[in-house]
Amino acid sequence: QVQLVESGGGLVQAGGSLRRSCTASGIIFRINAMSWYRQAPGKQREFVAKITSGGSTNDADSVKGRFTISRDNAKNTVYLQMNSLKPEDTAVYYCNTLKGWQPYWGQGTQVTVSS
Repeated sequence: QVQLVESGGGLVQAGGSLRRSCTASGIIFRINAMSWYRQAPGKQREFVAKITSGGSTNDADSVKGRFTISRDNAKNTVYLQMNSLKPEDTAVYYCNTLKGWQPYWGQGTQVTVSS
């Protein structure tokens, strides 16, 4: 049974920082790519960042230079450090991975950035 348990998030003022964490079980974490997505009210879920098993990363243009994805294989955990937050970053954030071709999602956590 694959489980992705998220923590972090909350309310922050514009320009502030938050760190999201996502701890995985039921997968061989060190060989899995991990991703973060977000969904704002009334919008489709969108890609935020991805880190491969080898540590290579790519980010959405909207968060480049502000968000950093990282992983700790010893803790089966992926992180999303969010700096210089903007009101348009307000969304529910989800971590994601694949096992085979099956996607799995964390429970999602609200991040609200006030102006």
